[in-house]
Parts: sequence; C-alpha cells; structure tokens
Amino acid sequence: MAQTARSRRTTAALAALSIGILALTACNGDAENDVATPGTHASPSATATDEGTDTPSSADPGGGGSGKSSGSPSTPPSSPKPGADDDQDGGVGMCETADLTYNVTVASRPVNHALLTAANKGSDPCLLSANELVITIPGLDGAAGHMGPDGKDWILKPGESAYAGIMFSRADTAGGKSADKVEVALAASESPTTVPVNDGPITVNDSQVTSFFGTAEDALTY
Repeated sequence: MAQTARSRRTTAALAALSIGILALTACNGDAENDVATPGTHASPSATATDEGTDTPSSADPGGGGSGKSSGSPSTPPSSPKPGADDDQDGGVGMCETADLTYNVTVASRPVNHALLTAANKGSDPCLLSANELVITIPGLDGAAGHMGPDGKDWILKPGESAYAGIMFSRADTAGGKSADKVEVALAASESPTTVPVNDGPITVNDSQVTSFFGTAEDALTY
C-alpha cells in the first residue's frame, strides 16, 4: 500500500513537471514569433515620411515653383511713328480756299505788317499747302511777293489755325494805295475770297507774304 501511494505521488509529480515544460515551451514560442515577424506594422517614422513628402507634379518641374509659365513675354506693339497723321496718302484731301475762314488784322509789331489767320471751318481735316498762298490787293496789279523761308505742308484739323505775315508797305518806299481789304486764295488756280482788314485801312506800296506757319509769332518774324 505504501508503495502504491509513492507511485501515485511520483506520477503526479511527473505530470506536473510535464505541464510546466509544455507551458514554458508555449511562452517561448510566442516570444519567438514576436521577434521573428518585425515590421508587420508600419513604423511611425516611415508613415510620417510618406505623408509629409510632396511629389513634384509634371506641371511644376522645380517641385516648389509657382506653376507660372517660363516662356518669354509677348513683344508689345510698336508705337506709331511721329508725323504718321501727316501722310498725304492717308486719304486726307487738300485744303481748298472755301474750306477755311480768314481774318486779317494790322500788327502792332513789326510795323507795316498784318497777320493773316486761316482756320479750318469744316468737320474733316485737310492737307494745307504752306507755300502756295496768294495775296492780292484790290486795285493793285499782281500778287504779293514771297518773303521768309518755305513752310511745311501739314494736316489742318477741324478748328485748327495757320498763320501768315503780310508786309504791305516798305518804309523806304514813298506813296502807295490805301486799302481796307485783301484777297486770299490757297493756290493760284483757285478763286480768291475777299477779307476785310481789321484796324485798317493800310497803305500798300510793296506787299509781300510769308508761307503758312503754326504760330503767329513765326509768321510775324519776317
């Protein structure tokens, strides 16, 4: 009976030892599985790197550029050339005598001079011939001679004026004819228009006239 009891205790101890060995083996296996399978979950550093990295797009080769085109800017249109409006081939007709209004006034200086002002009274510009002006004195033969330099033809806009100086008497010439009007034509081929002389009459003995100029000061220089 005593031997039987010892056998039972021995068997129980062996059984307990076996269970302990099995439990230890199971724990070691779990630990080995944890060590043998690293990286099954993405590391925090790798995830942050992937989420914080911008991939350059094909529209922005520089990766950090503004996306604006790097092409050359378009060339601005060239500015018009000065004097282009004065082109005689631009469809502007010649000024005719009837297209303008005229005023003749005796000048205070120089003496024996009058100022002719011609203004475009129409609604369209016209090309004024500066050097073909014809001035005659009713009752006197011939037209006034030319004095001073030649002027330049230019387009006379609506309401714009041109000026010419008329010398009607020479200080070293005695006598003359009294006149209170002159005849004006823009060319010898045109019929003249009669213009009264303001602050007249004048004594005419050797009349001369300048070309048309853009200012009264230029016209009365000669």
